[in-house]
Amino acid sequence: MNRPAPASVRHLELGTVRRPGPGAGARRRAEAGIDGSWWRWLRPLGGATILGVVVATLGGGPVVDALRATDGTALAMGAGVAVLTTVAAAWRWRLVAGRLEAGLTLPSAVAACYRSQFLNVTLPGGVLGDVGRGVHHGRRVDDVGRGIRTVAWERASGQVVLVLITVSVLLVTRPFAAPGIGSPGWALLAVAALACGVALSARGGGQGIVGRVGRVVMADGRALLGPTASGGIALASLAVVGGHVATFVIAARAVGVGLPVVELLPIALLVLLVSGVPLNLAGWGPREGAAAWAFGAAGLGAGQGLSVAVAYGAIVFVATLPGAMLLLVGPPRRSTPRMPPGTGPRRRAGSPSVGHAVGGTARG
Repeated sequence: MNRPAPASVRHLELGTVRRPGPGAGARRRAEAGIDGSWWRWLRPLGGATILGVVVATLGGGPVVDALRATDGTALAMGAGVAVLTTVAAAWRWRLVAGRLEAGLTLPSAVAACYRSQFLNVTLPGGVLGDVGRGVHHGRRVDDVGRGIRTVAWERASGQVVLVLITVSVLLVTRPFAAPGIGSPGWALLAVAALACGVALSARGGGQGIVGRVGRVVMADGRALLGPTASGGIALASLAVVGGHVATFVIAARAVGVGLPVVELLPIALLVLLVSGVPLNLAGWGPREGAAAWAFGAAGLGAGQGLSVAVAYGAIVFVATLPGAMLLLVGPPRRSTPRMPPGTGPRRRAGSPSVGHAVGGTARG
């Protein structure tokens, strides 16, 4: 007599995802020694601490000077650059989502990116807007895990390109090669690496979860590494990095830094890279610390670096205000064309959803 197949096998054969009971995610986190509440508080607290130490060391003068110097011209130029940067980021997201079979239109992607940018620069942690963007898109395509993955891959691909560009430029230009400044530089890199390590360990889980997530990552990676998709994603990422560097230059000019763009480029890239450290208060903290150190190490004065970082933050905040208006209007009812019943996004063989891989929870 044939014995019935286990429930997990029947679910896989039917292509469905077995959802854990209430409290299953909490049990897994407890077994792995993870408590998400401390991490939610650590990120903004870390950013506030870094910002507080920098301001306490350099004084509040550079902050006040930066806010006074950031005039309407700088804000308007930053907003114009932000339009191009946001469209490039939305295009990158659309390419990623299309390869992961969770496509969306470019206008919807642009609107969602503006909303997430505004939330990122106003809410603690600096990533809640992106989490919301992924969850919202996932609900529109009836697969929250897949929607979150599209945003995660979109942001990760941008960071990879930024790292490669930054390392290449720093190796060629060596702007911090003067004697006596190597130790602070290594200390800064060590702090950034430590923060990233804490982030990864805090979001980790048991070995079973890691294995399932690894299979999802491999499946998604194969889909995204096609020549057409990877080329477009890299090009869009270059445009996004260029937009952020242009905004940094605008901020530097606003506060009176007349350094040539070629000499300002490695400083800007380093500051942008450190800004991605997940210990920040709505984007503030690591950026100001990195700018103060980088400008000081380049012989331009740490206070000047703090002023540039503050001006950059002010310009970025104003540039994201269209997202606030879009939040007031509300998102569209659907971000993708309505499909006939039974023709929803198909799951590739061997590619379970993240919801299946980590138990159906979407954690920011």
